[in-house]
Amino acid sequence: MLFKFVFFSDESEEFLREITIDADATFLDLNKAILKACGYEDGLMTSFFICDDGWEQKDQITREDMDIDPGDKDIYVMEKVTLRDFISDEDQKLVFVFDPFNDRIFYVKVTEIIPGKNLKKPVVSRKEGKAPQQLVVIDDSDITKGTAIVDDSEDGDEYFGSDSFNDDELDLEGFEIQEY
Repeated sequence: MLFKFVFFSDESEEFLREITIDADATFLDLNKAILKACGYEDGLMTSFFICDDGWEQKDQITREDMDIDPGDKDIYVMEKVTLRDFISDEDQKLVFVFDPFNDRIFYVKVTEIIPGKNLKKPVVSRKEGKAPQQLVVIDDSDITKGTAIVDDSEDGDEYFGSDSFNDDELDLEGFEIQEY
C-alpha cells in the first residue's frame, strides 16, 4: 500500500510538495523525504504531530527520544513507528515541525491511499514553488535598542514603554536594596 502526502506552508502560497511513499516506511523515512524535497539540511530536531480534522495536534512523533514527560499527549520516535501505524484514512492531517527553534511547520495531508502497490524509496511526485528558508534567524537588535512599545488600543490604557510614561511617577520606595 502507498500513501500520497501533500504538504504546504502558510509562509508561501506558491509552495507545495507531494510525496508518494510506502505504507511500511517509517516516519523517519518520510522526514528525510520531506527535507530532501525542500533542499533542507538533515540534522535538526524535527517532529510530526498527528492532527484531528481541525488541525489540532494530538500524538507527537519526534526525531529522538527526549525522555521528557509528555503530559497528556503520547510521544513516539520516528524510526520506531511506520506510517501504517498512524495513518488509515485519506484526508488524515499531520503537522511537520521543520524549524523547532521558531515553531515553523508544514501542513501535511494524506491525499490518496493506493492499495496493492509498493515502493522501495519515496518519490517526489509534485514540486511547486520555492520552499521557505529552513531556519529563520531573529534579529534581536530591536530588542536590545529598547524600542518603545506603544498601545494603540481605544481603551486608553498605557503600558510601560509608551511615549507618555513619566519616570517621576514611579514609586521606588518598595524597591530598596538591602546590603548583606
